[in-house]
Amino acid sequence: MTTTLITGANRGIGLEFCKQYLHEGHQVIACCREPEQADELQALAQDHIDQLELVALDITDDSQLSGLQDYLTGRQIDLLISNAGAYGPKGLPLGEYQAEHFEQVMAVNVTAPLMLVQSLMLHLAQGAKIALLSSKMGSITDNGSGGSYVYRASKSAINAIGKSLAIDLSPKGTCVTIFHPGWVQTDMGGPNALITTEVSVRGMRHVLEQSSLADSGKFLNYDGTELPW
Repeated sequence: MTTTLITGANRGIGLEFCKQYLHEGHQVIACCREPEQADELQALAQDHIDQLELVALDITDDSQLSGLQDYLTGRQIDLLISNAGAYGPKGLPLGEYQAEHFEQVMAVNVTAPLMLVQSLMLHLAQGAKIALLSSKMGSITDNGSGGSYVYRASKSAINAIGKSLAIDLSPKGTCVTIFHPGWVQTDMGGPNALITTEVSVRGMRHVLEQSSLADSGKFLNYDGTELPW
């Protein structure tokens, strides 16, 4: 049975990944800060008692990452989906940014995914796959509107990290895919977004299923289209 670990699993894209991979028969380890408060995730767990594991995890907390390592003792991960993320302040004009605006977003979107992968390296199965959820807003080439300094910077940074991970983990056969999930109807994307979580996740799943080591380190749209850096 394929073992899949998902962060930010309590809502939105992370929750949809849980639903679809459970349907595909995976053993799913769903991580979020307060699983006891995640009603939909709890309901899923009741329906998949032997298949879905809920783990409390703040990905910015080193001690909790160590606890996750202990929880996984003797086990291997076939698919790791780093989904948890933060947007930060929206609509701030240039001139009103503060250094503190960057601290939480960079911690969640940049430092935490690297620490997560680093802490789970020994638990990655041979030929494991990693999905890092980024955004097209991290593309420097695609930036035609400016603004959104915090979010753009964080996603450009995770793109760089993903590319390095692809190189450094290649000896173990690990394929790293960096995704733009699309403009998705979530709390972050808003109700006017173009696609549903179901469409986004279905597309990313298909890309992951088809991916090989030759594809590692690519920055891809949810439908598999390669994106500019």
